[in-house]
Amino acid sequence: MTVRPPAPGLEWAFSVDAELGPLQDHGMTRVGHRRIIPIAGGTVTGAFTGVLLPGGADWQTVRADGSIEIDGRYSACADDGALLYVTARGVRSGDPGVLQSLLDGADVDPSAYYFRTALTLECATDRSLEDAVFVASCVREADRVRYDAYRVS
Repeated sequence: MTVRPPAPGLEWAFSVDAELGPLQDHGMTRVGHRRIIPIAGGTVTGAFTGVLLPGGADWQTVRADGSIEIDGRYSACADDGALLYVTARGVRSGDPGVLQSLLDGADVDPSAYYFRTALTLECATDRSLEDAVFVASCVREADRVRYDAYRVS
């Protein structure tokens, strides 16, 4: 008898609204076109509720086709002082014109591009956040990124 693995499902876990600082365009480096977008603040609500701490950023590599490899790292602090460290790895891709519109700060319907990340969480006060896989569906706006994170069951 062959036992099949259980099919994963998605359970909403939390939402993030990240306020962004000015884009820092480092140009073409040894790894590609590097951009860094600081995280200036924001909120987390759901399984962890708190504020995003300044100092994190998204270290992006822009591919030749305009798609972006996401490498975000930032922290949040709950009202009780608990800290959450988030690592977000993913991709934002789509039609080159749509990606340029996002870069220009235009409001673009999120269905016009693909923006997903895999999240790794560290939290000393809530091990359930560390013992699961999370994925996020993201929206890029002129001065913010918003996403809903889902626990993969």
